[in-house]
Amino acid sequence: MTEKDFPMRLAKLREQKGVSARDMSLSIGQNPGYINNIENGKSMPSLQGFFYICEYLGISPSAFFDEKNSFPDKLSSLIEDLKKLDDAQLSSVSVIVKELLRK
Repeated sequence: MTEKDFPMRLAKLREQKGVSARDMSLSIGQNPGYINNIENGKSMPSLQGFFYICEYLGISPSAFFDEKNSFPDKLSSLIEDLKKLDDAQLSSVSVIVKELLRK
């Protein structure tokens, strides 16, 4: 991910959450234009600000940078559920996923 990709990734994830840039800014304790300035490439968040952004989006920092993961919040939740399954259940889920991918 390049410095130019960061604002686009943030905008995409924010829009998936269905929240405005202003509301997100205020929710993480920043001025109303904070997220808008990042998405427009006018500024970058501090490391602490980035962690607040990830926490607000419900994703890990690594998931933020994983551009191949279009829905990191959903995948993260699914992974947490999968961790609770036993071996036989995981095998069943694996078969279902492979069948879905064939279509």
